[in-house]
Amino acid sequence: MGTMGLALPWKARIASAPRDAAAAGLPRQAGKWGTRVEGFEHVSGGPLRAAVEAAGEDAALATACQAGDLRAYERLYALHGAKMKNLARNVLGSTVDAEDAVQETFLKVQRSIASFRGQSSFVTWTYRILINTCYDARRSRLRKKEVTTDDDSEDAPRIEPRAPGAHPSLRMALERALGKLTRHQRDVFLLYEVEGFRHAEIAGMLETTEAASKNTLFQAKKNLREMLEPPRSSTAQLR
Repeated sequence: MGTMGLALPWKARIASAPRDAAAAGLPRQAGKWGTRVEGFEHVSGGPLRAAVEAAGEDAALATACQAGDLRAYERLYALHGAKMKNLARNVLGSTVDAEDAVQETFLKVQRSIASFRGQSSFVTWTYRILINTCYDARRSRLRKKEVTTDDDSEDAPRIEPRAPGAHPSLRMALERALGKLTRHQRDVFLLYEVEGFRHAEIAGMLETTEAASKNTLFQAKKNLREMLEPPRSSTAQLR
């Protein structure tokens, strides 16, 4: 499989999806969008309050979607649609395929909302569906390539000028190196380093453990360093 065109600078960390209250050590409470969560009015702001409010909105979204409120799906898309497309594009390497994957994800969420049991946050559950949808799309594309003899244009890197501080040759080298990682290593790297998710969230999306996610990221970074570091000169080796 070819490499993918990244949509974000390599050192960029955009805002993560709403946090799971359980992961933050807080009870899950439902609340109205844009209002305080009852019982935590004393929180004076900062990351803790943001986590509480995000958890409340996450629970409210889940409840409203399960009740069939189409406005809740619109709110979910408004909050996460752009980031979901970005993630899907990084996984699939194609803007068109990414848009199709996100659209299919929302259809799956609507069809299977009754099966959501709150074992993870609603947003994490939604991203898990997105990632599985991307996997299905990749498998389908690979099967088509086995049947046809078309060129590799679908998997060619799509470099976008979104990281003006990064040299184009460095971005391309990094993308080529990413393409040589295992699928699991590449996905964990993208989710953590590019999309900004925490290991607890990644574990829920990829149906693994937090420790396994951390270990996979460590191995991915180690492999990338080995591929990207310039070889030592013979003179340096003699010293």
